[in-house]
Parts: sequence; structure tokens; C-alpha cells
Amino acid sequence: MEFGAALRQERLVAIVRGRDAEASFRTVMTLVEEGVPLIEVSLSGTAALDVIGRARKELGDEAWLGAGTVLTAEDAQRAADAGANLMVTPGLGAGVNESVRQGLPVLAGVITPTEVIAADAAGASALKLFPGTIGGPAYLRALRAPFPDLPFVPVGGVDAAAAAEYLSSGAVAVGVGSPLIGDAADGGDLLALRRRAAEFKAACA
Repeated sequence: MEFGAALRQERLVAIVRGRDAEASFRTVMTLVEEGVPLIEVSLSGTAALDVIGRARKELGDEAWLGAGTVLTAEDAQRAADAGANLMVTPGLGAGVNESVRQGLPVLAGVITPTEVIAADAAGASALKLFPGTIGGPAYLRALRAPFPDLPFVPVGGVDAAAAAEYLSSGAVAVGVGSPLIGDAADGGDLLALRRRAAEFKAACA
């Protein structure tokens, strides 16, 4: 499935950023088991490229396994080499440009109308509204007025209630880190992660 279609179908991107590589890997696998197939592993986490590589071997070619916090062309290249088939950036720049050059879908970070225009022109597949806490769902609604057809994915401080409100305000999906992952990627409770995954899936249905 094409990335844009997957976003619209699943409506949830899980963001894994852990201090423990083994726990991060287990977190990725648990999320997939719980029916969360769009996952970003942040390069700011411990041994993130190793986590991506291990998960790719386990999941095969069909899973959407992204690299997050892609800042530079080197980040994009190394993440692609590790097996990432989605790139997520906090803003515009070389990470976006190199990912597009490689033909990989990019969820590019934006917050202002000028950045929205630039990201769309650069070839971003979807727009990561980050940090979403700056304006919340009301800001998303205002931003969609001049850009009604662009796919926005709010990220940052999105709990289950906010996820539902963002989606009703026109987001195609939401990106969720700690409210979903909790301490799982640092070696915490995977059973609690499974419960939160079910809660977020229900909120995003």
C-alpha cells in the first residue's frame, strides 16, 4: 500500500524513542502485533539504526518502518541502508531533500504556512505539524483553510482525546510518542503498551 493510503487507513503513527535498544526493538514488534503498522524509530534513540535493521529483518518488506529525527542527507542515507522505508523530519532541509531524491516517502515537519508551501514544493508526502502543542486542533483548522487538500499529521503532546479531536479537525493521522509508548522503549511494561495501543486505535478509528 502507498504511504498516503496507509496513513489515511491507519490514522496513527507510533513514535519510538528509547534508551534501551533491545526494549525499543520489543516495543516495535509489540506495536505491530497490536495492529499498529506505521512506526517511526527516532534516530535520537539509543542504537536506532540497529533497531530499524532488526525490525526490518523480522517484519519483511511490507511494514512501514520509519526513521525519525532525520536531519541530514547522511541521516537519510544511513536510515535507508538500515531498512527504513519512511523518513520523518522535524523540519525542512537536507534530510527532506535526500529522502525525496531516494524516492522515499517523507513526513516533513512544518508549523507555519511558509513551511507548508516549502515542504509541499520539496516533495513531502505528508506534513508533520510539529510541535502540535503550539496551536492545537484550532490551529490545524485555521491552517487547513488555505491548504484544504494537504495531508497534515499533528505530532507532539497528542493523547487519545487530542488524537480524536485532531482527526475530527481534518488531520489524516496523528503521530504519538510517549502518551502511547510510555516507558516500554526504556525497558518498561509491554502489557501496558498493549492496553494503550488498543486505546489509541479506538480513538483513531
